[in-house]
Amino acid sequence: MLSFDVIGDIAIIKCFPILLKQKNISIDIFAKILEKNKHIKTVLCQKGGISGEYRLGNLEWVFGEKKTDTVHKEYGCKFYVDLNHVYFSPRLSYERMRIAQEAKHGEKIINMFGGVGSFSILISRYASISKIYSIDINPKAIQYALKNIELNKIKNKIVPIMGDAKHITTTHLSTKIDRVLMPLPLRSFEYLTYAVKALKKRGGIIHYYDFVHSTKSEDPMKKVSYKVSTNLCKQEINHKIKFAKSVRSVGPNWHQIVLDIEIE
Repeated sequence: MLSFDVIGDIAIIKCFPILLKQKNISIDIFAKILEKNKHIKTVLCQKGGISGEYRLGNLEWVFGEKKTDTVHKEYGCKFYVDLNHVYFSPRLSYERMRIAQEAKHGEKIINMFGGVGSFSILISRYASISKIYSIDINPKAIQYALKNIELNKIKNKIVPIMGDAKHITTTHLSTKIDRVLMPLPLRSFEYLTYAVKALKKRGGIIHYYDFVHSTKSEDPMKKVSYKVSTNLCKQEINHKIKFAKSVRSVGPNWHQIVLDIEIE
């Protein structure tokens, strides 16, 4: 049986060429997914990787109810998503709760790549923060973030902002923030300088995510740590990497890494 991700009542599988060619075999596999997982109503096939500015998957309906929208439940929170329009990963569930438990009383936080509000809502639910600015360049993501704030009955703490996080942090939030989230590995290194500028003059914490390729003889956490530290040292930014972890494997010898960086 194929492995698959589950978002709400939708299962997403990677579509290999053999599945697409042998339709009878494919339909049997998809039917078994629904049979063994009664809560799943729809099976979507992902052809290729996540791509584009809005981080969308190339999804195709293959079985069950013909839809791409659902409500995903996580740690008592609900997230409405339409997978044709926004990015959402159930594999970051642990990370969302980990960050929520790290956040401190009264903090002001930026999520530079806020999406539908998953990190922001979980943090607001479980931490007594002051404010979290949830920024995203995708207008649909902001639309769903607003809906999810209402769905979870969380008011006043979350400020969804549509736009480029570089511009928003530079023009409106510079030196005002205690903690920055950067859950977009493909762009985090490019935006790291802006994350530092957003922090208060006394410093703060950056949760930095990146993809890295490493051989069996290499340590992926050390590889990303060296890359980030080299960049920050060149800018003469005092820092300490407090925590490093491989969040998940994203391909042969490819890892998603998180660093918790303390800017001093």
